[in-house]
Amino acid sequence: MLVNVYPAKAGSPLNVYVVNYPLKYFAERIGGKHVRVFLPVPADVDPVYWTPKISDIGAYQQADLILLNGAGYAKWVSKVSLPRSKSVDTSRGFKDRHITVKETMTHSHGAEGEHAHEGLAFTTWLDLSLAAKQAEVIANALTRKRPQHKEQFMANYQSLEKDLLALDSRIKALVTPNHTVPIIFSHPVYEYFEKVYVLNGESVHWEPDEKPTPSQIAELNKIYETHQAKWMIWEGAPIKSAVNVLERMGIQSAVFDPCGNVPLDGDFLSVMRQNIANLEPVFR
Repeated sequence: MLVNVYPAKAGSPLNVYVVNYPLKYFAERIGGKHVRVFLPVPADVDPVYWTPKISDIGAYQQADLILLNGAGYAKWVSKVSLPRSKSVDTSRGFKDRHITVKETMTHSHGAEGEHAHEGLAFTTWLDLSLAAKQAEVIANALTRKRPQHKEQFMANYQSLEKDLLALDSRIKALVTPNHTVPIIFSHPVYEYFEKVYVLNGESVHWEPDEKPTPSQIAELNKIYETHQAKWMIWEGAPIKSAVNVLERMGIQSAVFDPCGNVPLDGDFLSVMRQNIANLEPVFR
């Protein structure tokens, strides 16, 4: 349900609109009671491919603050007029660390319809050190809007940064000793994760809720000739038929949820902690 949003009066919580769940979580952790954060994307849609209705766009335009992921995330943003004075690109400060996608692949699935993987890789927050930088941008943006709460915003940011960098350290401790282990990613959304943790990965275009097609299996077989992975990393739990195909090739399945939308259970930190636990058999 769309909530009518109007600019907050002085002293009232800021109305903040975001384009994905990580930004929502960061803004809520930092802003606390001084913010109301909205992500109007349906639960069954990946926010990166969501197409907002006119009423949704209007809600963004009326917000006090609009938090964007940048790096080409949410292509609809470039097609509409959002107030520049209210819009904050949280990854602009590390453009030099943006990753360019080498191949263009168009396919369709689920409620999002057809989409392409091209241009810039967009899941910046899967490099937890970059996630911390995005959180810092949010803290500064909130401080500009409500300077009287600067001390609280910065304290909350420092607490969040500590949590994010602790996750970063846990991942490094887990994967570094065996980072050359060959793995397959079910989808090309792990570029930042793969780069920062120096992983030996190849990507295919499999959906966890769909049975792989003969052409997809052939593509995997071709990759396997030179990249004999024992694990495929999925965005979500794969259906049994997909698991069976992989098991016949000697490939097991593990889930690392990018957490682009609001999780059914827990929050960003708990999802990432579960992701790390899911990776333990892969790298040990």
